Amino acid sequence: MITGKNYIGNQLLATGNKTYKTFNPKLNIENEHTFFEASEEEIEKAVSLATEAFEVFKKVSGAKKGEFLNAIADEILNLDEILIEAYMSETGLPEGRAKGERGRTVGQLRTFADLVTEGSWVEATIDTSDLDRNPIPKQDIRKMLVPLGPVVVFGASNFPLAYSTAGGDTAAAFAAGCPVIVKSHPMHATTGELVASAISKAAQKTGMPEGVFSNLNSAGIEVGVQLVKHPKVKAVGFTGSIKGGRALFDLASQRPEPIPVFAEMGSVNPVVILPKATTLRGKEIAKTYAQSITLGAGQFCTNPGLILGIKGESLDDFIKVLSDEIVKIEPSCMLHPNIIGNYDKNKTNALQQNGLAVTAEFNNDVATNHARQTLTTVDGKAFLENKTLHEEVFGPFSMVVQCQDAKELETIINNLEGQLTGTIIAENEEIVKYNTVIEALQNRVGRIIFNGVPTGVEVCPAMLHGGPYPASTDSRFTAVGIHAIKRWVRPFSYQSWPNDLLPDELKNENPLGISRVIDSQHTYRKI
Repeated sequence: MITGKNYIGNQLLATGNKTYKTFNPKLNIENEHTFFEASEEEIEKAVSLATEAFEVFKKVSGAKKGEFLNAIADEILNLDEILIEAYMSETGLPEGRAKGERGRTVGQLRTFADLVTEGSWVEATIDTSDLDRNPIPKQDIRKMLVPLGPVVVFGASNFPLAYSTAGGDTAAAFAAGCPVIVKSHPMHATTGELVASAISKAAQKTGMPEGVFSNLNSAGIEVGVQLVKHPKVKAVGFTGSIKGGRALFDLASQRPEPIPVFAEMGSVNPVVILPKATTLRGKEIAKTYAQSITLGAGQFCTNPGLILGIKGESLDDFIKVLSDEIVKIEPSCMLHPNIIGNYDKNKTNALQQNGLAVTAEFNNDVATNHARQTLTTVDGKAFLENKTLHEEVFGPFSMVVQCQDAKELETIINNLEGQLTGTIIAENEEIVKYNTVIEALQNRVGRIIFNGVPTGVEVCPAMLHGGPYPASTDSRFTAVGIHAIKRWVRPFSYQSWPNDLLPDELKNENPLGISRVIDSQHTYRKI
């Protein structure tokens, strides 16, 4: 049963008067459920409850937090088809994508459950005392990671499950011991409420404190602004546009007590395709990239929006095949009329730039809210001189930049903004001749791919999903994988503290049996 109300702790409230509905882009109609914009009273209640919950939740054992995370996963699965149907009705995405994203969401929750149940993630570090040391006695000092406090998570438009209500940010924050307030994305509020109900049930079943989770609806920016500015909020997670992420970052920086904003934002994900690879495998590569560019209507943060190559016959042939292949693919529905509207606007703006030529565009009739894929090309000099051409066009759009030589290719890479990914398409014996190009790319991206596509982000400990600004607001952290937990914690030291008053992670007897660093040695031993 969808109420459209705000989940605040374990209660459903609707004290505000402003309402809105979600939209079905496939049918081009509004969905049936009405949602209530969170009021100032509800925002204050959610933050107050989260602050009170933090005092309890930060002390909850890793094993109990693991139970909570696994219970959320179970409750999401228990929603079964009602969740899949809501997802599809609010996104226009197919059933396979919905179930795949649900599987990823559940998998993330269980991975964090395993992490905190085992417990070594806290990086317990102990330097034992040497009071006889001269001339200055050495004190006993012990350090571990501790949670920051209430976290606000903004739902992402393009991932209603994996990057939203119970997505990676929320799972990592819960694992760290931080209560979470979700600012639900207005494009998929029904999906968000269903997942919020699953989290609420899981919290009650596992005895989590009231206020460990709240879900607030909002069609505009006001609720998000109030949450970020609230003095009791200690960190923010965001996945979306550069404009939105930067606005939140600036708000958080201007607070009397600035707080971190971990925003994963725009990226054109440059692909460098070297001459020998285009000569030997150009046709095969072009077919692969036609699929990658159009996958999910190009609505992935890792969509390959920029392809860089060196002028020559092999690159010409590659562009021709890619142009032929990309228009063979049937256009897909975008997530919302606003998103396809922005796609068309940004694409039109790009096409008006001097030197840019269209090599392929799907020109047949398409259904409402379906995006026509477009491939363009430009020479390296024109690209370097026009920063507009460097900007992301979110959707099934890509640009091939034809560079004069390796030097211009390197110059272009050095002039790109920070990116989530970079890709090198090359033969093994060829790549060694372009080491400076690869080094330049490494300086601009968070993840570098060899002979593959950037679309597809594996959820695993080695994954780095982030990058230099504006790909993210802090390139030291990842938004995917178990190390995402480090965004919601801070290091904390105890000096000369009585053993029985220390947290279990730092006690001499190591009651949790975790891996620790004792006097610079990694060990499971007791002291």
